[in-house]
Amino acid sequence: MNGDNSNGAGGNPFSTGIGQSFEAGGAQSSGEPASLEGFGAATPRAAEPVIDVSTANFVAEVIEESKTRPVLVDFWAPWCGPCKQLTPILEKVVAAANGAVRLVKMNIDDHPQIPGQMGIQSIPAVVAFVDGRPKDAFMGVQSEAEIKRFIEKLAGPVGPSPVEEMLAVAAQAAEQGAAADAMDAYAAVLQAEPQNTDALAGIGMIYLDNGDTERAKAMLGQVAEANADHPRIAALRSAIDLAEQAENLGDTSELVARIEANPKDWEARFEFSVALNAAGKREEAAEQLLEIIRKDRKWRDDGAKTQLLQFFEAWGPADPATLSARRQLSSLLFS
Repeated sequence: MNGDNSNGAGGNPFSTGIGQSFEAGGAQSSGEPASLEGFGAATPRAAEPVIDVSTANFVAEVIEESKTRPVLVDFWAPWCGPCKQLTPILEKVVAAANGAVRLVKMNIDDHPQIPGQMGIQSIPAVVAFVDGRPKDAFMGVQSEAEIKRFIEKLAGPVGPSPVEEMLAVAAQAAEQGAAADAMDAYAAVLQAEPQNTDALAGIGMIYLDNGDTERAKAMLGQVAEANADHPRIAALRSAIDLAEQAENLGDTSELVARIEANPKDWEARFEFSVALNAAGKREEAAEQLLEIIRKDRKWRDDGAKTQLLQFFEAWGPADPATLSARRQLSSLLFS
């Protein structure tokens, strides 16, 4: 059995000094750096002891116990680095579930028979037993939010985790333009989960909004390969690409003059849409591309639609501009 190191995480380079990064540009931090302490909808009771099970007591501690509540078996080994990353996150979420599930651990080196019979090929591996049988499982290091969802499938809602609440604080601060506060909150999340994709993407977007494309790109380099296609990371990647396109446009007055002189100057409209998007005028940016689609779908092999879809990815599926333009695009494509 081999350990999976693909999700291993290094130190967090954003743990200190984040708020100061933007104070010179006008963003003001409201006070002390954000902390996860005190967050969580419910105060977890004292965590139950996490016992080490063996082949001899597996039936009593797992099979029989799972007939009263789900039991999570964490298959691990002392040499497994990712196992050491997973354990504190797993124990934290199980404790927050207030006894709805139980967690036990099995060292596969000392007790290879049961994991061998179950076909465990890689660790860490967590198997949930319900009513005496394996019900669900996951492998590799998972985030706090992902483990919480896993447990909720077994035992029902357990309330928002501290990480989820801090992410909400960060997102609200970013939306209100409080960049320093948002950065502090995201940094607190990364202290708990150094590979949290929402926090990494959130910091990247703040850097990008403040014109620091290189630092935004650096955030992409912090993302684990397994999370490269996460929607928030894909949105950041598209936003960076669009920002770089806009940097090469120069003065837009020339583009406006070209469009006024020739409304079918699709190249000018295309470039103008990129500039409008960079200026935060999303509806107007979408309209320029929709006009091209209305009049000349074949231009650049449907390049206007491709660009519009990139806008959607960067803006996010719930953004009002995305929803409005997507409805118009559907009407054009299927009318």
